[in-house]
Amino acid sequence: MARTKIHLGVAAFVASLLGPLDGTAATDEVFARARRQMVDEIAAMARSTRQETGRERFAERVMDAMGKVPRHRFVPERVARDAYRNHPLPIGGGQTISQPYIVALSADLLAPKPGDVVLEIGTGSGYQAAVLAEMAKQVYSIELIESLGRSAAARLMELGHRNVEVRIGDGYAGWPEKAPFDGIVVSAAAPQVPPALIEQLRPGARMVIPVGGTGDVQYLKVLVKRADGGYDERRVLPVRFVPLVPGRK
Repeated sequence: MARTKIHLGVAAFVASLLGPLDGTAATDEVFARARRQMVDEIAAMARSTRQETGRERFAERVMDAMGKVPRHRFVPERVARDAYRNHPLPIGGGQTISQPYIVALSADLLAPKPGDVVLEIGTGSGYQAAVLAEMAKQVYSIELIESLGRSAAARLMELGHRNVEVRIGDGYAGWPEKAPFDGIVVSAAAPQVPPALIEQLRPGARMVIPVGGTGDVQYLKVLVKRADGGYDERRVLPVRFVPLVPGRK
């Protein structure tokens, strides 16, 4: 695997923790340590939000994935030193990479099995797709912003996530050619649940989606599709996501 040049800000961060910089191995160790601390913080936050989410702890498969995926590879170098802090970060194009706790919660609520095929709406930098790829058989991901989608696809391939396919397109329309899906996760807030996504969900499968219009309180919801084509929903907790923007007609 090609080694990337270490950004000066990252180098200073590593040196502050380990002393003089000793190449890529030292950088990797610092990020691995920070990732373990992030996982511990996610576990603590899961306990503190158990009344809202109904989950005192997240599944081991979720936490293993969070501890494995290198979040610093999914953010711009200028903010890489903050990659394992438990908050969103800018990734360009007016978009953000979600808070690690929210990524873990969404994955836990979706609960993909090893043989599942999952649809993600809003690829962003590819971080959530990478987490899901550790848990599911196949991940299809849609990104509206072409520059983000193409760079995410290249990044995911470079990191070995060959079970992720990224498409540039309108998330509201889903990916009907690949349906039905065993789970759908949406990483931007829609005013209402897009009907096309419900149609593409397998009966009995789940969708995790933030719902709320501009200026409204957004809530992360879990939907379960019924055999009759309708769905049951549960409100989990208030969140703040960027809006899910429809593609141009």
